[in-house]
Amino acid sequence: MIVLNLKCENCKNEFEGWFSSSKSCDQQIKKGFVECIRCASQKVQRGLSRPNVAVKKGSVKSEEKVLKELKSKVKEVNRFIEKNCEYVGDQFSYEARRIHYDKTKKKPIYGTASKEDVKELNDEGIEVASIPWIKEEN
Repeated sequence: MIVLNLKCENCKNEFEGWFSSSKSCDQQIKKGFVECIRCASQKVQRGLSRPNVAVKKGSVKSEEKVLKELKSKVKEVNRFIEKNCEYVGDQFSYEARRIHYDKTKKKPIYGTASKEDVKELNDEGIEVASIPWIKEEN
């Protein structure tokens, strides 16, 4: 896995992306699979990234182990959000606007919104973040 810096051509937001290789990153950008985390635009390009530093063979974790750890961390973030935020479902855009414009009722929320809704919220100056969600296995 490599971490590459990405830049949105639309809103100039800079963010990181994790890929199996730089070639994989280029392919995913070309196919429109990579989008800006702020405005959901697919007009993304690779930015300058840190150089790759070689390490001793055997000290690098297997890709499967890294993915398992990453999945575990995402689930940890998901549990934190569920515990500390109110779920508003598909009313997320409405609730985010209500909270933003009625400054006395600030509270953390989470839910679902379309790419267009996220872009509109960002255009209004309402900060939102897209977070990967992994369903807990029973």
